Amino acid sequence: MTDTLWLCRVAGLWAVVLNCCMWGAQPLCGGEPPAVRVTNIRQVFHNGEHNAFTDLVRFGDRFYLTFRSCPDGHMVHPTASIIILSSEDARSWEPVHQFRVAKRDTRDPHFLVFRNRLFVYTGTWYSGETTIAIKDYDLNQHLGYAAWSDDGRTWHSPVLLEGTFGHYIWRAAVHGDTAYLCGRRKIEFEMAARGEGPAVESLMLESTDGLIWRKRAVFQELEGDETAFLFEPDGTVLGIGRRGRDTAQLLRSAPPYAHWDRLDLGQQVGGPLLTRWGDFYVVGGRKTTADRGPKTVLHWLIDQQLHEFAELPSGGDNSYPGFVALSPTRALLSWYSSHEQDDAGQPITAIYLADLEMIP
Repeated sequence: MTDTLWLCRVAGLWAVVLNCCMWGAQPLCGGEPPAVRVTNIRQVFHNGEHNAFTDLVRFGDRFYLTFRSCPDGHMVHPTASIIILSSEDARSWEPVHQFRVAKRDTRDPHFLVFRNRLFVYTGTWYSGETTIAIKDYDLNQHLGYAAWSDDGRTWHSPVLLEGTFGHYIWRAAVHGDTAYLCGRRKIEFEMAARGEGPAVESLMLESTDGLIWRKRAVFQELEGDETAFLFEPDGTVLGIGRRGRDTAQLLRSAPPYAHWDRLDLGQQVGGPLLTRWGDFYVVGGRKTTADRGPKTVLHWLIDQQLHEFAELPSGGDNSYPGFVALSPTRALLSWYSSHEQDDAGQPITAIYLADLEMIP
């Protein structure tokens, strides 16, 4: 081997090592991903309405499942509501709470367990008394709301989230005694363009009580979108950031979250999930296939790359998964999809669950 070739190989090895150090040790770098068995796939909710945008959590000794339900469909309607179901065994579910916000469309509910309370956060478009046209969607009038409970039985809602006006809120996460929330907004609350577009930035908002929020950092200066946070023990935060129709990014920042590293993941991830399962990181969401349309899929995140390990029964309007690790090798997954039909042959949009098990 020539000295030049040897030096190139050493340099390449160090580049890999430094890249792994930048993004964190195992499981982000190296490791052989296990196979996963998907079983007990079941439809758990359908009421004839459009049911979408799930999340899943275990609080106390029970499971909780939340989603949006709307008789008028996917788009912005003041008839939308947030439904919360509860179960002891993740098989038999019962409704424990449902809420609406007057003149607003409630959507994208997400759980957060914080300060011994169970929160459900929802972003709301202003709609007024009736459905509005897409051209009239105004991100500057967006506002976050919450429902919360100390015991999972008695709920308080809808509670307006101070500091979220003009922000489309999404997933939240906790580190220490502070909660962090993804919120995207028009750059400088620009007034000319309605709806969403490239002139949208994503912020990390922070709160010490789960109800009053303030700006912590801007982590996407352009094309901000749905982002899932996951904190490491040292306070380093990882994120999976959707980028509209562009490819998603892996994000990383250390306290005080002033600087963010970004790495392109090479594919879209709609409604992203980022969580730990055993010794691995899991990324879930929607991907668009060339021949079969959009599908809800799960990936291992290893070597800063996505390695798909499961595709759930799904099609059309689908994705936005929720996840609960039951053990280092077993887990529970929720998602929504419109791949099934009713007795009249019309597509339905329903809520689904599946059991996951790593195969040794």
